[in-house]
Formats: sequence, structure tokens, C-alpha cells
Amino acid sequence: MDWNIALAWEDLKKDAQGLIPVIAQDAENGDVLMMAYMNEQAYNDTLRTGRMHYYSRSRKEQWLKGETSGHYQYLQSLTADCDRDTLLARIDQVGAACHTGSRSCFFQKIVDKNGE
Repeated sequence: MDWNIALAWEDLKKDAQGLIPVIAQDAENGDVLMMAYMNEQAYNDTLRTGRMHYYSRSRKEQWLKGETSGHYQYLQSLTADCDRDTLLARIDQVGAACHTGSRSCFFQKIVDKNGE
């Protein structure tokens, strides 16, 4: 990909494990689809390929979203928050984002002011 990269990995604030949280948002409708983490390799691979790469804290390895499911995420933009410690990835999602098969990982309602 030919991105104009304004922030290098070194410019971001990582946690003690060298990871940064990433929120994946549907670029078309604004739905929040999932949250995951990136390490330096995932960050660089995402920018290099235009497909979302993440780091699994449980498996302790990098993964390409969609590699086994076919549900790829194609990067449209990547933005850091004001503290540079969280990323927002606006993406084009193919299929489901959640490993459960749901379009979004955020479907378990806890409370709703409208009582629904």
C-alpha cells in the first residue's frame, strides 16, 4: 500500500507488553465491530498490506484477520487518539468481525437507558 504515514510505531504509547489497543469500526456505517491489540509487526504489516493484522495475547502470536475464516478487514484509515495510546481503524469488513459469527463483537447488552 502507498500510505502517507504520519505516525511511526515509535510515536505511539504502548502498554507494558509493547501492545496498543485497536478499535475496528465499519467505514461505511460507523458501527464498532471489535477491539484487539497490535504489536509492532502487526502495525507494520497492516500498513504494508492494507489488511488488518493483530496480536493475540492469549496465543502470543500475530494473526491476519480473515486468514482462516475469509472474513478479512481492509484498512481505510488509521487514527490515533489524543494520547496516542489507542488506535481507531476504519475498515471495510468482509463477513463477520466476531469469532462467534456475529457482525460485531458488541452484542451483549448490559444496560439500556430506554429499558430495551
